[in-house]
Amino acid sequence: MRGRLWRASNPALPETERKRLVDSLMDARRAVATARRAGDADAEREARARVHGAKIALGERGPVWWADGAPDYTRHLVENTPYADPAMIRG
Repeated sequence: MRGRLWRASNPALPETERKRLVDSLMDARRAVATARRAGDADAEREARARVHGAKIALGERGPVWWADGAPDYTRHLVENTPYADPAMIRG
């Protein structure tokens, strides 16, 4: 998104658990939107905490889920990582 890398969900999660967590994440995101439309800062804060919790459980935030020692480039610009396509980098 906008040239930044974002961590994928942990592929080792059982499919039923992954689906449950994604459903929870989507519910929390809808709650954020509802709270924002209502101007309810407390409800928005609670909903955002639920989004964060679901993302941690999915492995998209928090400690890395891989064990090969590769660094976490989450939120780094692609062009500043080893994943950059040298042909696309201006220099």
